[in-house]
Amino acid sequence: MIRARKRFGQNFLEPAWVDKVVRAIDPRSDDVFLEIGPGLGALTRPLAARAKAVLAYEIDRDLAAGLRAAAIPNVTIVEGDFLEASADPRSLIPDPWYGAGQIRAAGNLPYNVASPILFRLVAMAAGGTALRDATVMLQREVANRLLAETGTKDYGVLTVLIRHSASVERLLALPPGAFRPAPKVQSTLVRLTFHAPDPPVSDPEVFESIVQAVFTRRRKTLANALRAFDMTPATCKVSGTLQLVTNAGLDGKRRPETLTIGEFARLADACSAQSQ
Repeated sequence: MIRARKRFGQNFLEPAWVDKVVRAIDPRSDDVFLEIGPGLGALTRPLAARAKAVLAYEIDRDLAAGLRAAAIPNVTIVEGDFLEASADPRSLIPDPWYGAGQIRAAGNLPYNVASPILFRLVAMAAGGTALRDATVMLQREVANRLLAETGTKDYGVLTVLIRHSASVERLLALPPGAFRPAPKVQSTLVRLTFHAPDPPVSDPEVFESIVQAVFTRRRKTLANALRAFDMTPATCKVSGTLQLVTNAGLDGKRRPETLTIGEFARLADACSAQSQ
């Protein structure tokens, strides 16, 4: 009997919930799935039965060996940490399973690395990987942050940086009893549908840096919160936070959580533009 390993954040989906999750994912016969953390294969098997192919990343070598020994048709097991994977997933999927289509991601994400995995998926989509969407299970609080409205306590770095490049939809609520061992938190299944950055920004790194910096001082005014941002000439062409806020057409007395994604983009572009 395989036991869940705490260091990998393993909580295996119970059979009674598998059909509900698979229906929400809605796999089609021509889909190719990238599965993150297949575990015992609860989702791997029904996905493989309905889709063209599944490429599954599993960090636990014992679980990876078990899945490989199961020899599930049209499933490729990659043993290792998805966050450290360097190869484009398309290169790991045997022809003719893949072809030139798009990839869909799915997974029961470990709670302790869910945010880095979400950022990795967004980066893959932005970097040219043909990634259409990702349907993933998250801790409810993380899902709430993804779906947060501007001006609320849950609105922050995760909201802005993920939703700049993906729309997010809540699909299904899962109680602790949907997993073994049962976690001490509620879970939510969400779908991220990737799109080009909206609005586009001239320097994505500046945009990301500004968002991360100001939310470290979310209780401050925007003008004061920007003091946490590196405004050296190599990073920002504008001299002084007040000038930056003015150039972006914003009120420096506002709080960071009141800025929309579009306003953060204006702030980043004002920083990247040569001051007049």
